[in-house]
Amino acid sequence: MLLAYCTTKAQFTLSGQLRTRTEVRNGLGNLVLKGSKPAVFTSQRTRLNFGYKWDRLTFGVAVQDVRVWGQDASSISNADGNRLMLHEGWADLTLFNSADTTIKAKGIDLMSLKVGRQELIYDDVRLIGNLDWLQQARRHDMALLKTVHKGWQIDIGYAFNQNTDAFGYTGTGYVPSNIPAYVKNSFGTLVPTPAGMLPMATAGNAANNSSKTGAPVFMNPPTTNGGNQDYKSFASLYISKKIKQTKFSALFFNDNFGKYKLDSAGSDATGYVYGRRFVAASAADPFNYKGMNQRYTYGLMINQTIGNASGFGKIAFQGAFYAQSGKNRDGIKMKNAYHYALSATYQKGKISITPGYELLSGNDAITATDEKFDPLYGTPHRHWGFMDYFYVGTGSPAGGLKNPYFKVKYTGTALTAGVDFHLFSIDKDMKKADGSFIGKNLGNELDFLLNYNMNKFTNIELGYSIMNATGNMAIAKGQATTDAAAANYRKTGNWFYAMLRFSPDFLYTKPVAIKQ
Repeated sequence: MLLAYCTTKAQFTLSGQLRTRTEVRNGLGNLVLKGSKPAVFTSQRTRLNFGYKWDRLTFGVAVQDVRVWGQDASSISNADGNRLMLHEGWADLTLFNSADTTIKAKGIDLMSLKVGRQELIYDDVRLIGNLDWLQQARRHDMALLKTVHKGWQIDIGYAFNQNTDAFGYTGTGYVPSNIPAYVKNSFGTLVPTPAGMLPMATAGNAANNSSKTGAPVFMNPPTTNGGNQDYKSFASLYISKKIKQTKFSALFFNDNFGKYKLDSAGSDATGYVYGRRFVAASAADPFNYKGMNQRYTYGLMINQTIGNASGFGKIAFQGAFYAQSGKNRDGIKMKNAYHYALSATYQKGKISITPGYELLSGNDAITATDEKFDPLYGTPHRHWGFMDYFYVGTGSPAGGLKNPYFKVKYTGTALTAGVDFHLFSIDKDMKKADGSFIGKNLGNELDFLLNYNMNKFTNIELGYSIMNATGNMAIAKGQATTDAAAANYRKTGNWFYAMLRFSPDFLYTKPVAIKQ
């Protein structure tokens, strides 16, 4: 009798990344006051990626440390904080695979369930992306059911956030994360932040006293458009299909935010902490904290390519339209909020040129509903200028954004160079403090980029950007409310960075030629 055994070896991957970025900021994100000096610093991300694959199970972990050089003393204590975090930790279980004869279930080409902390990336990361430009990047704690069948891709995702698993904690109220442990009350006394509350202070600054009419105070300033209040839960559906040289993709994203009420804690004698309460202070509180403000985003993207880069040239068209409805984070009804983008890229050999136009709707000066489109959890840095003036932690105009642009790019074997030009203006009218309208033109931006692959594991990137703003920019961004106040800001901003990226594969073995 002859017995044949077939064994499957488990596959391990172990890779890393060390990415340093030295920046000279002089008007990045927002205009700076006249007489301000440039900021210069180096930030670093150190990441370790571990992967394991065996039969029907794939497992991945990404641990990263993010910090600024000099942020810690050369010898630190536990009180200095911990910036080491789990960026990803997930398992992906294969449920169907028509190519695997050991799986008896049939009928679907490929289906798997991915559970845990993971990045979520769709299309051109316009609305959903990993935000890899930021050193800390973005990830979600979620479950994702992934299906591929007869050329169709269908992803169904779900996330549900809570603050604690402590005994005695009841209900499902969720307080947005990133809240300081201590805050100044209305008398200026530093007190513990009341449980279940997001504190408010003048201008949202923790150095100011708590104020009934203030803005939320965070431990670290929000760095993305989704940073001012975490979603409590979300459900997502992504569908794509490629037919020859045309790809269609549809996205439905329902993110839900915890309801809150304005509240205070303290007394007339000691002072008050004012804030947004997301969790009941006592059983006698009748407010429905379990309720959610539900927002819906939905739309379609089409990418079509004709020709080829070696002949007449290749032309890639892109068109996208998305709308939003429901209620925003603060419970205000959304109406007529939309975003569309059109572009055409012509590539001939190593050179490509791209003209394009994008519009994100905004609120006019008298609207009672929210007509401002929020570009969800994508990568704004890639789309609306490298200087990050729009839809990031620096804020964006309530009047929305219009952005015609023109890009030129050279792509070589190891060297990539590009120049982008953007024109910015608001979509809807905005008013100054005296009730008069501001001009719609915000300015223009010029971005230069140089990227070089030194070897398999080493990359160097240099960037320089210039913002030429009008007097409307500071008012549109909320930095000023009058022309006199806006005149205190420089209209020109510039930014330079040098980034080194080392991405070793620790299990890589260089091929060796054997002489015979």
